[in-house]
Amino acid sequence: MKCVYDRQITLFNGEIMKILVIGGGGREHALVWKISASPLVTKIYCAPGNPGTASLAENIDIKVDETEKLLAFALENGIGLTVVGPEKPLSLGIVDIFEKNGLKIFGPSKRGSLIEGSKAFAKDMMKKYSIPTAAYGVFSDIGEAERFIAETGAPIVVKADGLAAGKGVIIARSCAEAVEAARDMLCENTFGSAGSRIVIEEFLEGEEASFLVLTDGRNIIPLASAQDHKAVFDDDRGPNTGGMGAYSPAPVVTADIHEKAMREVIEPAVAGMAAEGRIYRGVLYAGLMISNGKVKTLEFNARFGDPECQPLLMRMKSDIVPLLLAIADGNLSGHFVEWHDKAALCVVMAAEGYPGDYRKGDLICGIEDASALNDVTVFHAGTAMLDGSCVTSGGRVLGVTALGDTIKDAIGRAYNGVSRINWKGVHYRRDIGKKALTVR
Repeated sequence: MKCVYDRQITLFNGEIMKILVIGGGGREHALVWKISASPLVTKIYCAPGNPGTASLAENIDIKVDETEKLLAFALENGIGLTVVGPEKPLSLGIVDIFEKNGLKIFGPSKRGSLIEGSKAFAKDMMKKYSIPTAAYGVFSDIGEAERFIAETGAPIVVKADGLAAGKGVIIARSCAEAVEAARDMLCENTFGSAGSRIVIEEFLEGEEASFLVLTDGRNIIPLASAQDHKAVFDDDRGPNTGGMGAYSPAPVVTADIHEKAMREVIEPAVAGMAAEGRIYRGVLYAGLMISNGKVKTLEFNARFGDPECQPLLMRMKSDIVPLLLAIADGNLSGHFVEWHDKAALCVVMAAEGYPGDYRKGDLICGIEDASALNDVTVFHAGTAMLDGSCVTSGGRVLGVTALGDTIKDAIGRAYNGVSRINWKGVHYRRDIGKKALTVR
């Protein structure tokens, strides 16, 4: 496996193109924001987009799972490159469909995206290719699941096998709680078909980090380190969410940890997927647990993390478009990413009730004031326009993201932006980045 660091990115023969970004969340707003800075791009479309992407791209009213409509749009409008943000269209095989029709598209194939689409597949891959991870079992029978829980003991982790929008993971502090989670998934269809099979694994102690790379299935470019905050409340309390905030760089990812993550996790995963006939092209995201200088793998995702994407793209100095094109063409050799020395931090502002049932339609005030601050960008995630005003429409509503000379500086700038935004029932964590300030 070849890791690429050795040449400055160059423009693709001066090629100018139209780009389609698929998705409508904070990650996709960040991608549109970054792509819009490229001199290679004449026009950006975003399907379905949101009020934030509308200021930089033309929003197209096509849902992310309407693959045939997306294909028709790309063909009719001469799209030079399509960039897939969320996991759902990847799992539906949109990359295969576009490539079959001669279109360039960034993201893994349906077979490649199974590394996120099935946690059981990912765990079996890790076991087969000696990627360090937690001990586990895979179950579709509640009786067998209950016996495994009793034998393993608590704390223990119960995961829906399929895609569950980042919410299908229950960290059970007791066996009774684990059994309840398993029953909810297998018997009560809490997560629908995603929970018809579950993975139960040992609980790992340590500190989590997000480790993302770009790969063409052979060459690998590691991105800057990042750290997400999954729990809904401060001090990592409460249920898991899609992510309540993130920052980059993550001090817990030392040079030694970075080397271990590449050698023990990323390289065998990319090589293993190739050996399985699942050549992986796109972003590969490894959720890591770091403890006592050792690395274990919690999960793999087949796309940019959200909200990790927001601070990572704010720190990325290089033009992203040549990278996306190189991966779509299957040849990343000779490229590397240049980063700003500054830190970046994103605070997710969520609707009341998230990650459960949440309010919609509340008027949002202050986005313009926050966006006017130096080095602060407000990425829209769950917003909509109603009678000319911006209102809440999703669980995670905004991602207020800031650059700073240090993590502490970025924290201050981001929360200054947060303080200027309000709506009824707004909720956000007040400790994003706190871990990075802890003396190790």
